[in-house]
Amino acid sequence: MDPERATLGKAAGENFPVAPFFLPGAWRDDLMAVYGFARLVDDIGDGDLAPGGADARLLGVPPERAGDPLVLLDAFEADLRRVFDGEPRHPLLRRLRPTVRRHALTPGPFLDLIAANRQDQLVKRYETYDDLLSYCALSANPVGRLVLAVTGTSTPERIRRSDAVCTALQIVEHLQDVAEDLARDRVYLPAEDMRRFHVREADLAAASAGASVRALVAYEAQRARELLGEGIPLVGSVHGRLRLLLAGFVAGGRAAVEAIAAAGYDVLPGPPKPGKLRLLREVGVTLRGEG
Repeated sequence: MDPERATLGKAAGENFPVAPFFLPGAWRDDLMAVYGFARLVDDIGDGDLAPGGADARLLGVPPERAGDPLVLLDAFEADLRRVFDGEPRHPLLRRLRPTVRRHALTPGPFLDLIAANRQDQLVKRYETYDDLLSYCALSANPVGRLVLAVTGTSTPERIRRSDAVCTALQIVEHLQDVAEDLARDRVYLPAEDMRRFHVREADLAAASAGASVRALVAYEAQRARELLGEGIPLVGSVHGRLRLLLAGFVAGGRAAVEAIAAAGYDVLPGPPKPGKLRLLREVGVTLRGEG
């Protein structure tokens, strides 16, 4: 499979709909272009690129340096800048260029996503919840801002609500992936909260969660619930198919939180995932504006 298809094919596994069928074709194309960028930069940062080194070759990274995420991220940033002034090398960035031009997108949100993945290589632990929120401002919130820009619906209030939703989705993903992140020597549970609940890193490496870990995960899940609640007015502020799309984002997060709760907040055996019925139920609740 070629690198472009390999990356875009991951959209089906996300907690939220990326570019569902009910959207206009032009929106779907633009949202998939944004998703392709965001997914690829995360895959570079996580070392999850398709085997064979095709992405590194496309970015002009020599084989002996293709295993260094910071080198790949530098090359990816250089190729991103070609989207705005030149001819990008990677097909996913060539796909992005018409979207950037059509909506007069600026480099800022894309550069923030690259910066978040650089931070992942250098910062492995977060002391406070505020520190984690600052990370989410780079790693998650730019995606929501790009969705608003692509759909022509950006306002300061909508951006604020979107940031809350995106931060919540990032926190939920961190909760689902505690074991996977620890295997990469990353812990996204704030250290101050771990101390409060008497959780040690060794506890996160267990096959299943003890009472302290479950209490900690429940505490962070409630924070995500509250952030998603802050985002519900965003859904009601737009109309038509965009309203359904944004409801899907919020509902995807809410359904994932409920799946974590249904697992008794034991996320260590693997990421709890919501079923389709739960997701549809949450879409309905979100569309009705219920917290």
